[in-house]
This record gives sequence, structure tokens and C-alpha cells, in this order.
Amino acid sequence: MSWKSFFSYEFIKDIRISLGILLLFLLFRKIFAKYIIALIVKGIRKEAHPFFSRMFLSFEKPIQWLFILLGIFLAAWQLPFFDHTHTLFIKLIKSAIIFLVGWGFFNLSSSSSLIFARLNERFNFGVDEILIPFLSKLLRAIIVIVIFSAIAAEFNYNVVGLVGGLGLGGLAFALAAKDALSNFFGGVIIITEKPFTIGDWILTPSVEGTVETITFRSTKIRTFAQGLVTVPNAKLANENITNWSEMGKRRIVFSLSVSYETPKEKLEDVISKIDFMLKNHSGVDQDTIVSKFDKYGDNGLDIYIYFFTKTTVWLDFLEVKEQINYKIMDILENEEVSLAVPNRKLYVNSKAEGYRKVTFKPLKSST
Repeated sequence: MSWKSFFSYEFIKDIRISLGILLLFLLFRKIFAKYIIALIVKGIRKEAHPFFSRMFLSFEKPIQWLFILLGIFLAAWQLPFFDHTHTLFIKLIKSAIIFLVGWGFFNLSSSSSLIFARLNERFNFGVDEILIPFLSKLLRAIIVIVIFSAIAAEFNYNVVGLVGGLGLGGLAFALAAKDALSNFFGGVIIITEKPFTIGDWILTPSVEGTVETITFRSTKIRTFAQGLVTVPNAKLANENITNWSEMGKRRIVFSLSVSYETPKEKLEDVISKIDFMLKNHSGVDQDTIVSKFDKYGDNGLDIYIYFFTKTTVWLDFLEVKEQINYKIMDILENEEVSLAVPNRKLYVNSKAEGYRKVTFKPLKSST
């Protein structure tokens, strides 16, 4: 091709048309992004369809790039000396379309927990809160694999053969990924057995706190000191797990020690009134209530008190416990019974007086 034909009028005209088509679609993309998307999203939100709103927002960026891709494809038709029917060019355009569609579904799958939640609410599938984010991540991984396979198929790559070829190094890869696979299957065990769910208060030999998230590899637990502990699923699946959130009621057990100077009648009255008070308290579960004279303690007469609160919420539990403590104080005060004070008695051998008893009591604070 000569320089004269290269800079001919027809050549320059085709170049201008090609650039004009590309710029026109860039302008369409800008108008679509600024005005049309805003109007569509506003209309969808007025109709109160959050799923369709999220679906459209998920495909917003892919659609914008689709305008550019369409502009490139049409502009290529006007380019001189360019074969727009070439196999490689067609494959690249098709691969780009596959990528954009997959990109949209990938964005949508990040909000797929909304889909699962709606399905669970409508059809009562019993999908657990742990399973929803887990399925969402699994769905995104499947979408990536499908995109890769579809693009590879466009370029005539045998995906099955490629996977089979990777089998030669599969053993080495499996050994290298042993911990990752262990954590993955540990997560599967946690999901299927459901020893806890998101938001539960759990206790293990390694950590205690509230479960925040569960991923393929690990579980994140927020401790009561507000620290975030990440525990590998393989380790967590093999530990003893106490799920305190599954308590139907919460236990209170303690010993109340009164002084040895307390008469038998007074002791019986105190125990009887404590038992009556517990059986008539609205916050106490009535299935199991124990208030008995337990033993002769080191410092006084020990009363064993054992019962459960109806609530398992920590702050409400403390509120009931405080009320019970105040009522016991009132009972002791009304019966004029004092709590036992720790003391020690020492017998000293004296030749003049024989054995003499010396009692040691704790010193009172001067403040």
C-alpha cells in the first residue's frame, strides 16, 4: 500500500467515522450512567422491590462497559484495512461479553444473602444464618469457574483436559493445601452439625465470646473485651463447644454463711423465708428451687441456695440476682441474724493458767 493511498480521502473519512462511532457510544455511556440509571433505580425503589434494585445496581458497571464494547465492535467495521470478521477479533468480543455478564452475576451474588433470606422466609427452607454467607461465597466461586471455563472454550481449550493435566501435580498441591482443606471441611462440619450460629455466645478451650462471621477458612469471635479472635475451622470443629445462648434458663448457686450464735429456730425461719421469697419471685424459674441448711462451715452455718432465673440475657440475669440478694439482706435483718465473720481460734498452753483461748478476728478498716 502506497503512502498516497494510505492518506487518501476515503481512508481519512473511514477513520473519522470510526472515531465518531466510538465517541458516540462513550457519550451514550456517560448519559446512561448519569441520568438513565438514576431514573430506573428511583422508579424501582418507588415500587419497593429491593431485589430488582440490587440486581440492576449489580449490572450497572457491566452495562456501562457494554456500551464501550459495542462502540469498539461497530467502530471496527469502519476501520480500513481491518478484518472485523477475523476469528480472533470475534472470539475477543464474545469473551468480553461473557466476562461482563459474569461480572454482573458476581456482583449480584455478593447480595445473594438477600435472595436466600427471601426464599427462606417465603418457603421456610430452614436455611441457617451460618449457611447464607457460606452459600453466597460458594456461589461466587462457581461463577468465577464458569466464566473461566466459558472463555477458555471460546479459544478452543479443552477445560476437562486442562483439569486432567493438572492432576499430575495434584498430590503436591493437596499436600500444600492440606490446612486449607482441613479448615474448609471443618466449616462444613460446623454448618451441618450447627453447634452454634451467628450471634451465639460460645465457650471453647481457646476462646469465649460472640460468633460474628463464619468463612471457608475460619470463624471470627468477638470476646467480651471487644477483641476479635479468628479461630481456624479445623481447630474449632475438634474442640468442646459450650453454647451458652442455648440455655433455656440460667443458674444461680451460692452458700450463705450465718454466725454460729444463730439459734436453731432463727435459722429455720431464715431458710423458710428465703424459700418462700424464691418461690414467689417473678424472675425465678419454679422447676428447681433449693434452700437448705447444708453444713457446719469453718466460720459459720452454711445455707445452700440453688435456683434458676427465667431469663438468659446477661443484664436481666444480673438484675434478678441483685433483687434476690437485697431480699436476702432484708430477711437476715428482720430476723436479726448476722453473717459469719471469718475468724481463727488459737489455744495457748500456759503453765500458770493451763490452756487459754485466743480469738483472732479480721481488723476493721480505719477509713
